[in-house]
Amino acid sequence: MGNVDESWKSIEGGVAAPKGFYAVGVQAGIKYKDKYDVALVFSQVQAQAAGVYTRNLVKAHPLYLTQRHLHDGLAQAIVINSGNANACVGESGDQVALAMAEVVAMYTAIPVEDVLVASTGVIGVEMPIERVLNGIRTASAELLGDMVKGIRGQKDTTDDGAHRAALAIMTTDTTVKEHAYEFPCSQGGVITIGGMAKGSGMIHPNMGTMLGFLTTDASIPSAELQRILRETVDESFNMVTVDGDTSTNDMVLFLANGASGMTLSGEDLLNFEKMVKMICTQLAQDIARDGEGASKFMEVMVSGAKTKDDARKIARSICGSSLVKTALFGEDANWGRIFTAAGYAGAEFDPQKVDIFLGDLVVAQAGRGVAFSEEKAKEILQFKDVHINLNLHLGEECATAWGCDLTHEYVTINGSYRT
Repeated sequence: MGNVDESWKSIEGGVAAPKGFYAVGVQAGIKYKDKYDVALVFSQVQAQAAGVYTRNLVKAHPLYLTQRHLHDGLAQAIVINSGNANACVGESGDQVALAMAEVVAMYTAIPVEDVLVASTGVIGVEMPIERVLNGIRTASAELLGDMVKGIRGQKDTTDDGAHRAALAIMTTDTTVKEHAYEFPCSQGGVITIGGMAKGSGMIHPNMGTMLGFLTTDASIPSAELQRILRETVDESFNMVTVDGDTSTNDMVLFLANGASGMTLSGEDLLNFEKMVKMICTQLAQDIARDGEGASKFMEVMVSGAKTKDDARKIARSICGSSLVKTALFGEDANWGRIFTAAGYAGAEFDPQKVDIFLGDLVVAQAGRGVAFSEEKAKEILQFKDVHINLNLHLGEECATAWGCDLTHEYVTINGSYRT
């Protein structure tokens, strides 16, 4: 990501930190009685919007609805539920997704086409629709009550509404994933970006990775927002892998409502893009660190590649290798598994030129193993964060991917996920 500008400031408020945005999370009892499971993100005015979706051929019902509603590049609200994916249940799934949007539209007095819908949870199970709709009504009422109190434009960013929204989108996640930043513009104003994400399992870099929601009070056209989001996703969320599975529900949505009064151009636009990539990279790393059952975080950096695509393919292949992941869990410096995963990535490189490092320890050079201290390697692999580096010595391109180890706990979690 490069160096962070010292003028960029991390702030509280998550996805509701930008001006004109608000978020709430409520307990609807969709799967568990005491869990937040319905979230509502709302813009005071209609916003420019962009979205990136799973490439899985099997897609959830709310994803199709959201794609239709985003056809004009405009949106004002996002409603999300956890505990049920609303996927692969036939016509009733389409009706549920639409009903969720209709309730939000009715309470907030906006067009139903400006409501985006996302769901996450068990696939192939009918949604408990009355519980979900009651939860949406409760969330809408809370949001409207806060608006009446004048929170808009002068809201207290320590309010936990956004944090509860971030809790509400979690499934097997063990940690909340939310960030917000602000930076000064050359025009004299301030722009804020907020974001939240969920993801722990069914994570693999093919967009399909997770659910992510970004907001900003910058003024930026939908087409430009879409370009920035697509490029950012390729460098962040699409560089994460936990278990090699691409879900049916995954999407990243981005709303820009212009409430800051700042129109982006020149250096301000470049800084905005850098900040979007930074916050999405942080969220992506949060997901990798919170991989189901994970005990270690893995970062793989590939340098010296001929093309960016080659570097990405190799980094992702290594992060996704079950053998690399289990070696990481066992703290075994089995660099041959790393090399093998690079070899089947579908990228171009010369095996006889590759150097491999565990942290700062050289374990292979020019495609061959070298004598190294097993004790030093063991020490490196005992850290919570493990860094693997490959230099291909072919070009100038590089890429970084993130993942985690594969543990006994992953099997335990997913062996009984549905029940």
